[in-house]
Amino acid sequence: MRLLLVLLVIFTAVIGLGFWTNHLLQASTADLVQHIDRIAADVKKDDWDGALAKTRGLERAWKENAGWWPVLLDHQEMDNIEFAMSRVKEYVATRNTALSRGKLSELRLMIKHIPEKEAISIKNIF
Repeated sequence: MRLLLVLLVIFTAVIGLGFWTNHLLQASTADLVQHIDRIAADVKKDDWDGALAKTRGLERAWKENAGWWPVLLDHQEMDNIEFAMSRVKEYVATRNTALSRGKLSELRLMIKHIPEKEAISIKNIF
């Protein structure tokens, strides 16, 4: 009986920790997506100075929000996001509308995909 109780507590802790980390991932990705949307709006309006400033803000938000992500996520996925952010910064700096909008869209999709991929669900377990 004691063993069953210990196993139940451990199982509950693991499930609770999973939901908590997923909540944190969703909150931090929502913040990053907001930054990306603001940059995209500036690019669409041809406000390149504002877009470049917001790109720097996105980099700061990435460093603040994603500092603990390597514990949970595949490092290759994080590297891909960092490469995409670097490209966005250069496309915005060179005022290239088409490439900026395309890469921002890709970056947005990569970041939004993270909580979905890491969520505790039957699909992800099996």
